[in-house]
Amino acid sequence: MQNHPPNLKPLSTPRANRVPLFSRFEVFALIIGTVIAFFMSQLIGVYVAGKWLLPATKSSNVGDIFFFGSSNGTIVSLSIMISLALLSVLTVSIIRIKKGRVRQYLALRPFSLATGLGMFGLLLLFMIGSQLLTYWLGKSPSVFVNPLYASVSSVWLLVAAMVVVAPIYEELVFRGILWSAIAEQFSAPRGAIVASFLTSVIFAVIHLQYGLYEISTIVVLALIFCYARIKSGSLLLPILLHIINNGIAMWQYLAQVG
Repeated sequence: MQNHPPNLKPLSTPRANRVPLFSRFEVFALIIGTVIAFFMSQLIGVYVAGKWLLPATKSSNVGDIFFFGSSNGTIVSLSIMISLALLSVLTVSIIRIKKGRVRQYLALRPFSLATGLGMFGLLLLFMIGSQLLTYWLGKSPSVFVNPLYASVSSVWLLVAAMVVVAPIYEELVFRGILWSAIAEQFSAPRGAIVASFLTSVIFAVIHLQYGLYEISTIVVLALIFCYARIKSGSLLLPILLHIINNGIAMWQYLAQVG
């Protein structure tokens, strides 16, 4: 048994205490694979929902399903829900295959009210600043919602999909499994910094419906979500903040079109 001098604790880091669940090569493969899976889940969702809901004249082949389905609010809303199911199963399966503990690895644990309120305040400051800058530059970041809103069978279906469902699986992937896999490759706090910047950039770039300005603001927003995970030690806070952000954005959009 090794003795340590009094009042001194043995030095330790996250990497020293446990072996990373993924190797660095596996992390690279995981990043590529999850990004592909992210888009594939959306394509599968549009195909399944389109095959089910589109008239026979508009679903004669795969190309027609994607062409008409990708601008149909009902089909896109259902595809988002299908994506949640597919990506949740995939994420949990990958962690279990690697013999990891799902709740621990994804940081699915409670967070303190004080931390939650503090992070909400930071998010609010970001949203106010972003709104002022957007107005000053004359941007319309929610214009892509127009055809979805015009064609959805129920506006509440679109709200549920974009405000609640999408943030859950996006956080599960980017601030969940990817963030943990990257962060554990380095000692603290370097791992958290590297994971936050990498996942934020990837998260922003995959939002193909936006322009360069919107993508840059998404990077900052994603960094806030990462900071919320670090500060709280929980993925649940970034999920909640993401839902709040999308909810306010949707409320503003509905107020404008209403």
